Amino acid sequence: MISVDEYRATVTELLDSAVVAELPLADCAGLVLAEDVHAGVSLPPFDNSAMDGYAVRSVDVTDAAPERPVELPVAEDIPAGRMDIPVLLPGTAHRIMTGAPMPPGADSVVMVERTDGGTSRVRISEASTPGAHVRRTGEDVVRGTIALAEGSVLGPAQLGLAAAVGLDRLPVRVPPRVLVVSTGTELVTPPGELRHGQIFESNSVMLAAALRSLGCRVEIVRSVADDVAEFRAAVEPKLAEADLMVTSGGVSAGAYEVVKDALTGAGVTFAKVAVQPGGPQGCGRWHDTPVVTLPGNPVSVLVSFEAFLRPALLTVLGHRDVDRRRVPARLTESMRSPAGKRQFRRGFYWHEDGQVTGIVGPRGGPGSHLLAAFTQANCLIVLDEDTTSVDKGDEVGVLLL
Repeated sequence: MISVDEYRATVTELLDSAVVAELPLADCAGLVLAEDVHAGVSLPPFDNSAMDGYAVRSVDVTDAAPERPVELPVAEDIPAGRMDIPVLLPGTAHRIMTGAPMPPGADSVVMVERTDGGTSRVRISEASTPGAHVRRTGEDVVRGTIALAEGSVLGPAQLGLAAAVGLDRLPVRVPPRVLVVSTGTELVTPPGELRHGQIFESNSVMLAAALRSLGCRVEIVRSVADDVAEFRAAVEPKLAEADLMVTSGGVSAGAYEVVKDALTGAGVTFAKVAVQPGGPQGCGRWHDTPVVTLPGNPVSVLVSFEAFLRPALLTVLGHRDVDRRRVPARLTESMRSPAGKRQFRRGFYWHEDGQVTGIVGPRGGPGSHLLAAFTQANCLIVLDEDTTSVDKGDEVGVLLL
């Protein structure tokens, strides 16, 4: 059997590097920046007020106090967006709003709350110091410097900064187009009517959701029968438009393994991986398109995605952190695991007050068909290859989902 780490590396090496393209900011959320972005302007681009209040020369209000306020004439109003900014003359104040440019001659702002709010004359009851409540040019970002570094994951703050320095597009690593194929003669696409021996198809829905969470564009081919000719007819015409094909089902050791039968000798290699659930796996290239084939049981599908596909895709998309966060936790009950395999069990992780180490309880048994238990899980309990049993209270590693 192939080790989990070895197979993960094989899948990662199989995938093509993500294409780099410039996309509108609205389409960049969650993607990875492909190159450094330099600021075309400084932030702030000009000295401006950090408060609603009065722009003053600090020397004019040195003696201001609640019991002896300083009174100054208000010469101008400066709202945010005003561009013709008059000079502040000694012994006067300009009423100013947050974000408005500082007038030449002023060196500080007095908050409106420390005044009587006058519009023609203002009584100021607090002294000010040079620079008080003033946002200086380039205090956040200096023009010409790197505003966003290559490899940055573009979340709300990063996209906001890109817009703030004047950009409307960014060079990003574009997630692949993925063809998801579910196989099995027993599968019925909801809401069709089930007959005895049939089940509703769910794997494509799960896989598509998981892939879209990484930004992938997904096309689905559902419920392909266990017939090689039908499989080829349903899938081959769509390969040219896909950067990756992911299948579920038809890869084990049975008599009707359609994916294995269709792709063996055509560029895809099938193997057993030392993992539970999800041992039967396959990957390679078919018509030059990368192909990853997963088992058919739903829990095996999701575990395979977490163990192999997710980290591989994040790697080619330029993410630096491709692993789920792993933390220690103490078990609420004993567990067993097959020798020589890495077991991933669904679990629920939490902290109790005052405890440094978390607690984790299994959800459902090890069966790869127990999908409902996955809906109650927020982590995967990991039992390594050399662990065959753990007792209640033992510390284990968990991957937080």
